Amino acid sequence: MNYKHLIFTTGLALASIGVFAQDNLVNSLKNNQTATSKEKFKFTEVINIENTSIKNQGSSGTCWSYSTTSFLESEMIKAGKKPVNLSELYTARCAYVEKGINYVRMHGSLSLGDGGELHDVINMYRKYGAVPYEQYTGLNYGTNINKLGEMGAMTEGLLKAVVQNPNGKLSPNWLAAYTSTLDSYLGKVPESFEYNGKKYTPQTFAQQVVGLNPDDYVEFSSFTDHPYYKKFTLLVPDNWSYDQVYNLQLDDVTTVIDNALKNGYTVAWATDVSEKSFSWVNGVAYVPEVPYEVMTAEQKKEMFDGPKPEMTITPEVRQKAFDDYSTTDDHGMHIVGLAKDQNGKEYYIVKNSWGVTNDYKGYLYVTKAFVRYKTTALLLNKKALPADIIKKTGI
Repeated sequence: MNYKHLIFTTGLALASIGVFAQDNLVNSLKNNQTATSKEKFKFTEVINIENTSIKNQGSSGTCWSYSTTSFLESEMIKAGKKPVNLSELYTARCAYVEKGINYVRMHGSLSLGDGGELHDVINMYRKYGAVPYEQYTGLNYGTNINKLGEMGAMTEGLLKAVVQNPNGKLSPNWLAAYTSTLDSYLGKVPESFEYNGKKYTPQTFAQQVVGLNPDDYVEFSSFTDHPYYKKFTLLVPDNWSYDQVYNLQLDDVTTVIDNALKNGYTVAWATDVSEKSFSWVNGVAYVPEVPYEVMTAEQKKEMFDGPKPEMTITPEVRQKAFDDYSTTDDHGMHIVGLAKDQNGKEYYIVKNSWGVTNDYKGYLYVTKAFVRYKTTALLLNKKALPADIIKKTGI
């Protein structure tokens, strides 16, 4: 997700350079709250699929790894396996190596920073395997939580120097220098390790313990400027690998999620969280019927003071928001269930990676309208898809 492009001024996400600091985002979103919100919302769980513990990505733009790693852990549970607390920073480090190679290959015409996409986790799992968190915490420089700003600045400076090519011809040494810098901050990747008394490499651990098939996972979005049910390149800055996704009609987005949840599958979700109607503290996100810009002071104060009417989301409304930068590719989370409020409106239960410091201990309730409006991508097991989507896409 496009964390590295986000700074918050006057509540809006704007393009920026450098690594995204999660604490800055959380502090900004603290303005989006209502003191009595939890008392005014009455949620009843309809579906709540087993998932692993809430994590905290710290000051890093690694949400894409945390959300999709959490998704893979739930996939292990769905497959009847005991889930492993997998290392998000191992996957991120592998992606940073691949991104650096692409950056140099593209002569610097590629975004840098911590950001990534849901499919990056699947791609790294396929190529590099996986390791338990206990074997690779990524905390190699004296902190007890991620703080990757210095590392990002160091690696960006190094790669830019490589691309400037001061020797007139690129040497083969740059990659070793780059990976050594990653190692100094995140730690060297173990060639092998012991887990439950048995020795593994990252590849054999993925095959024998995690046991998931990377070919089982598919990614989707929904835009009006591409043919439906065909693949297209997801045009967001952090799609550094230029992966393609299937294009769904807007109504299919929630249909696909609902079908997955009803069949015991969770969904990795990429979205925009820069909206004033997204409150991390209150754990609620929706699309107000009255735009924030024209709300009265009292309406703004009561934004999360219980359920509110929502705007109708059409394909045209959604596309316009993406085209004019109102929707940006900000954040990755994990959809793990479905709930209803006291009026019967449905909300997705969403697992975040910002710790447990909100009203719902790390989870949020997100309306279907918000998901229809602000989703940039979905990733899920193809076994969770409705039959008609499989037929239309040819998956």
